[in-house]
Amino acid sequence: MDYRRIWHPGGTYFFTINLLQRKNNDLLIQNIQLLRDSIKAVKVNHPFKTHGWVVLPEHMHCLIELPANDIDYATRIRLIKMGFSKAIPKNERRSAIRIKRGERGIWQRRYWEHLIRDEADFQVHLDYIHYNPVKHGWVKQVKDWPYSTFHRWVERDVYPLNWAGIDENLYGVE
Repeated sequence: MDYRRIWHPGGTYFFTINLLQRKNNDLLIQNIQLLRDSIKAVKVNHPFKTHGWVVLPEHMHCLIELPANDIDYATRIRLIKMGFSKAIPKNERRSAIRIKRGERGIWQRRYWEHLIRDEADFQVHLDYIHYNPVKHGWVKQVKDWPYSTFHRWVERDVYPLNWAGIDENLYGVE
């Protein structure tokens, strides 16, 4: 399959990054501080602005903006994944191919990325990030999920604290 990535200097991107073994895996939230440390370390040499982030037990979504003349989101994602992988004990199952390549068996090799096109696209993806714990059934209300940037946006008066409860119609579609 031919994967084509869009490289836009200073672009804002939405990402979905999955663990390799998603079923019954809570590795990310059990090691949330190690993940935060990895993100923070990457930002030192490869800065980016975080607009939104949610970490679920086995995957995460983020909305980040690169510096004005920078297109290299791939290095940032690779380094975040690598930093996290190096920080946790080596006790995961690995395939023969991963062993041969010296790879950990933590992350899916690929990730999904989307270049944000405009303000409406930005808002839809920011909403998606924050609603995701409800969508997956981890909580009934967005405010109850501790591993997201939702509360930062509440502090900025962008979202009300009670936004997007389980019964709310998120996108206004009947």
